[in-house]
Amino acid sequence: MSLGDDTGQTRIRLPEGSDGDPYGGARRGGRSSSRSLVTVVGVVVLLIAAIAFANRGGDDSAAEEGAASADSPKAAATAPSGKKPVTTKAAGIPAGFTHDREGAQSAAANYAVVLGSAEMFTKARRGEIVNTVYAPDVAAARQSDLDRAYSNAEFLANIGLDKNGTAPAGQTFVSRVIPVGTKVTAFTASDASVEVWYTSLFGLSGEGSTNPVTESWYTTTYQLKWINNDWKIIDFQQKDGPVPVGRDQKASTADDMTKAVEEYGGFTYAR
Repeated sequence: MSLGDDTGQTRIRLPEGSDGDPYGGARRGGRSSSRSLVTVVGVVVLLIAAIAFANRGGDDSAAEEGAASADSPKAAATAPSGKKPVTTKAAGIPAGFTHDREGAQSAAANYAVVLGSAEMFTKARRGEIVNTVYAPDVAAARQSDLDRAYSNAEFLANIGLDKNGTAPAGQTFVSRVIPVGTKVTAFTASDASVEVWYTSLFGLSGEGSTNPVTESWYTTTYQLKWINNDWKIIDFQQKDGPVPVGRDQKASTADDMTKAVEEYGGFTYAR
C-alpha cells in the first residue's frame, strides 16, 4: 500500500497475468540454466565488491563532502554515506535528521515508511503521524484529506477492513513500505526535493483472505522544508515504478506471511 496522490488515496495493484511479458517478448530459459546464470552473476558481483572494499583508502570524509556538494547524485545513488541513523524519535517516528543532503534523504525514507504503514488506518495514530512528519502549516489540511480517504466505507470494504480499519478475525492486515534507494533532485539550506524508490506490501494475510498480500513498486518525490531543526514534508508526488521483473518463486502460505509480518520488524533508514 502506498499513498497514491496528494489527496492521500490508497492505490491497490492487482498482479498482472502470468503470461505477460514485461520486456517485449524475450523468452525465459529453463529453470536450471536461469539459476546457473544467476549464480554466476552473483559470484561476479561479490568479487567486484570484495575488490572495491580491499582497495578503499583510509578516511573517505573528503570524498563524501565532494559528493554531497555536487548537483548530480553520482555515486551517492548507490553508495551509502556511512552516517549513523538518528537516535531520537517524535511520536515513535525517527526525528532529528541532519541539516544536509543525507539528512533530507534519511527523513524522506523514514517518512515514506510510516506514511505507508498500517498505522495510518487508525485515526488517532494517523493524527500523530501527520503532525510529526508534515510542516505545521500543512498538517491540518493534510489531516482532513487523509481522514476522509481512510474513513471511506467503500474503500475500506474493498480492501477487506471494517469501518474502523480493522481486519476480520483470523486475518492480519499488511501495509508495509520498504525503501530501496533515495535521490536528491534539488537542495538548499531551507528546502529539499528527494525521490524515494520503494516496494510496498499490501493486503490481508490469513486463511480465507480475498485480498492476499501483493507487492507493488513506486517512486515518491517529497518536497521537504527545514523547520524547527528538522526536515518536514510540505508536498509530495507519486509515480509507478521502476518495476523489476518478478522471479518464478512460489508464493508463501497465508500462515508463513502472517508470521513474517508479525516477527520481522522494520528499520530506521539512514543515507
